Amino acid sequence: MSLFKKKEKERKPYRELDIEKEIKKAGKEESVWIKCKSCQELLYKKEVERNQHVCPKCLYHFPITVENRIALTFDKGSFVEYYTEVAPVDFLKFKDTKAYKTRLIEAQETIKRNDAMVCGAAQIGGIDVLAAIFDFNFMGGSLGSVVGEKITRIMEDGARRKLPVILFCSSGGARMQEGIQALMQMSKVSGAIYNLKSQGVPFIGILTDPTLGGVTASMGMLGDIIIAEPKAMIGFAGPRVIKDTIKTELPPGFQRAEYLLEHGMVDMISSRKELKQKLQTILSLIT
Repeated sequence: MSLFKKKEKERKPYRELDIEKEIKKAGKEESVWIKCKSCQELLYKKEVERNQHVCPKCLYHFPITVENRIALTFDKGSFVEYYTEVAPVDFLKFKDTKAYKTRLIEAQETIKRNDAMVCGAAQIGGIDVLAAIFDFNFMGGSLGSVVGEKITRIMEDGARRKLPVILFCSSGGARMQEGIQALMQMSKVSGAIYNLKSQGVPFIGILTDPTLGGVTASMGMLGDIIIAEPKAMIGFAGPRVIKDTIKTELPPGFQRAEYLLEHGMVDMISSRKELKQKLQTILSLIT
């Protein structure tokens, strides 16, 4: 028995050191490699970044930051941000595994902005536009009171100034921590879009991966022109929820951009490399 104990003591430090090395190795590999959500290929992260965050194997478009979106879409130095003072409030004192107020503080410190929406004025090929961009990194781009207020304001500005509005959607849906306040933003934004369109001002919706829930229903699908990024997931309820509800196998590619284009739900699919030029062409025709 003493012999076994001695061997166990000798092995223990070795095993601990081995685990520590594996953790460090995994962390290092994670920073260098990235797995594609679509084709499941392991990709060199820097190569994906050089390719505008697009998978070189299957052309899946990875989510990107608001800053990258602005740089890729608008004329250099033309973007001016609006409504930066609007900040969220914990109306319900909501708490699940963590207090909503704590979640907000953590997200604000990480992302360095008040909420999941950035609005402003910019130019595309010298054409003046207004833009609203969801930030999925802030609580999944969820639609809360601040997001709804900012989108409503940009739509009202567009109607008043007769400037086309471009909305980049990337969201999991309404923010549950704000309850009915979040759900009411759907009606509020839809009304603002109706007012914009009734003034004859163009509204272009760009759907990225993912665009789900109330964001799809209340704004994403209301554009005069609807553009989707390749392989983006777009829908109301998630595919797993739908499958469990209707108890039926869903078609291949269901709720992906290509399926929606085939069934007339979106007008076109555009890669990031071509999007700015396509928007410039569209805007020159409809403004």
